[in-house]
Amino acid sequence: MKTFYTYLLIARLSSGKNISYAGYTNNIKKRLILHNTSRGAKFTKGREWFLIYKKKFKSSSLAMKHEHLLKKNRIFRKKILKKADEYNHGLLTNN
Repeated sequence: MKTFYTYLLIARLSSGKNISYAGYTNNIKKRLILHNTSRGAKFTKGREWFLIYKKKFKSSSLAMKHEHLLKKNRIFRKKILKKADEYNHGLLTNN
C-alpha cells in the first residue's frame, strides 16, 4: 500500500519575512528536491525551502483533505511555525 504525506515548507525572503507552502506527495524527499531546484510548484521557484511539518496518510484523498486544511487554516499553520521555531531555537524567525 502506498503512503501519502501532507507537508509544510518554509522559506525566508530577503526582507526577513517567512513564507510557507503546503502540499501533498507520496515521496517527501523527491518533492523537496523538486521545490528547491525550481521544478516544483510555480510559487516555490527561486527560493530555498525547509520542511517543518509532515503527516502520513494511507490514501491520497485523506492527504489532499489535510492539505486543504493547511492551506485554508492560517492559525493552524502559524501554530506549526511557532513549534518549529521553538524546536530550532528561534532560527526560523530571528534576523
